[in-house]
Amino acid sequence: MRNLLVLIIAVIVLALVNFEIYQKEQLLAEGTTVLLELAPRDPRSIMQGDYMVLRYHIARLPALSKVEKDGYLVIERDEKQVAQFSRIYEEGTVLEANESLLRFRKRQRDIRLGAESFFFQEGHAEYYNNARYGELRVAPSGDSVLVGLRDAELKPLGPPTNVEEIEEKTDPSF
Repeated sequence: MRNLLVLIIAVIVLALVNFEIYQKEQLLAEGTTVLLELAPRDPRSIMQGDYMVLRYHIARLPALSKVEKDGYLVIERDEKQVAQFSRIYEEGTVLEANESLLRFRKRQRDIRLGAESFFFQEGHAEYYNNARYGELRVAPSGDSVLVGLRDAELKPLGPPTNVEEIEEKTDPSF
């Protein structure tokens, strides 16, 4: 009987974890791409390995300093998907076609957007030093997932992904 109970609990836990994974995969596949400008940030954390602590410009705006509880921002996307703060969402407000909700959490004095860290493979820090934008996928509900970083020209950052780029990086004749 005890083994059956452990098995049932394990199946429930696995089902919940898999449902969370499914939701994130759906968000990655169907979410709206939003680019958020990064504010000055900690370049890396030596104590916790190779990752970058992200700070978003939008989360440091004076208009948000008076916010007292968790909620949603309304962000307006331009033609390049770069988002600007529009207003704090009020229940029942209709969004324009170029607007999205973005969930935030108020923690002490900080506004958290849920993607404050970007982890990368050890030794790949050089590929992310020029990060100026965080690339997020945002669901209509306001939930978001950080999918990458972009430079000032909005080009995705990261290690080379095709043979030509790898050869260019390693060939001394270039």
